[in-house]
Amino acid sequence: MKAIYIWLVRFVSILNYFSRSKDRQVVYLMSFGNNLNFIARLADALPDRNQLLVLYRPSVEVEATELAALGIPVMPFQDNVHFVLEGVPKIMQARLIFCDNYYAFLGGLVHPRHAKIVQLWHANGAIKRFGWGDPKTVQRSKTDQRRFQRVYNQFDDYVVASQAMGKVFEESYRVPAKRMQLLGYPRSDRFFSEDWKQTAVRRVQRVAPDLLTQRVILYAPTYRENMHFELSKDLKEALMADPDAVVVVKLHPVLQKYEQQFSQASHHQIRFYPNLSTTDLLAVSETLITDYSSIAFDFSLLSSAHSLLFYMSDLEAYAQNPGIQPHFVKWLPTPPLKTPAELKQAIIADQATDYSAFNHHWNTYNDGQATQRVVTYYCDYLGK
Repeated sequence: MKAIYIWLVRFVSILNYFSRSKDRQVVYLMSFGNNLNFIARLADALPDRNQLLVLYRPSVEVEATELAALGIPVMPFQDNVHFVLEGVPKIMQARLIFCDNYYAFLGGLVHPRHAKIVQLWHANGAIKRFGWGDPKTVQRSKTDQRRFQRVYNQFDDYVVASQAMGKVFEESYRVPAKRMQLLGYPRSDRFFSEDWKQTAVRRVQRVAPDLLTQRVILYAPTYRENMHFELSKDLKEALMADPDAVVVVKLHPVLQKYEQQFSQASHHQIRFYPNLSTTDLLAVSETLITDYSSIAFDFSLLSSAHSLLFYMSDLEAYAQNPGIQPHFVKWLPTPPLKTPAELKQAIIADQATDYSAFNHHWNTYNDGQATQRVVTYYCDYLGK
């Protein structure tokens, strides 16, 4: 079925290869709802908002509705025949196509003439391996591997915030360094904005006002395949090491059902707030505890980020599958904590983290002005 779908994408894209619309210049493929400000700024920079079309996954319908309220055309899409017949022709008409993720259908698309396809990734950095760095990739069939590489090769540009992340894409996707555009991640600008922070604080205040008056420790573990979330007795005791702190547990979206379940029986010190976003909680957190999540690259940009702890109890196993980026221990701002006892000690010590080397390595071009740089760069391209 997958092969037939890819073939159909190719067939329809060939039929539309010479189709050009002067009205539709930009298509944005959205599966993450964390870059709305960039999309709105891009729409403002175009002569007519109808020149931008946002194709969105159903999982980000709420965010797409916000864009529609701004007058930006939006259209849902899934990998089905309807998308191939309705969405692919629109993509083939565009001069600029932004993608915030890996989209398998690109493996069948005939690259539109005189167009750029841009990977605008959904994270500032990467701890976990992906693409060719994922050990599972080499175990896939040669047909699958060729299909993966066709998708990777479709991207003319990779917008990155650092040479380090550019290197990750070069090695993970086997693409040349010249495709890396060192412009910064637009989604990172919010972490430099006082207006954004105050808005986030107000949202937290409506739901959990006491979080504004206590030390907040945010525990945000990453998603693991086939994982069922649970808090062991030892881990609970470690997280509650500071009796004056509130521990908020925020799970990966795939595991949000557990947040709903545990929120009904929250401990007075360990709490779940499924109706607050991770970024909202970052704005009021003094300490972040995570493991292999890209949330660490966001938190380190906040002026209120006092300490960042990496609780990696399964480090050796995780390093084998799915794998971690080379030399990651050297650039972590704090050493990995492998046992609840080590985590407890670090929480009690509450030592401030020095982010300078970490941010220089991963957030080099994240300075609050990335949106303007990316919009200007690609609007200049459209003007040529």
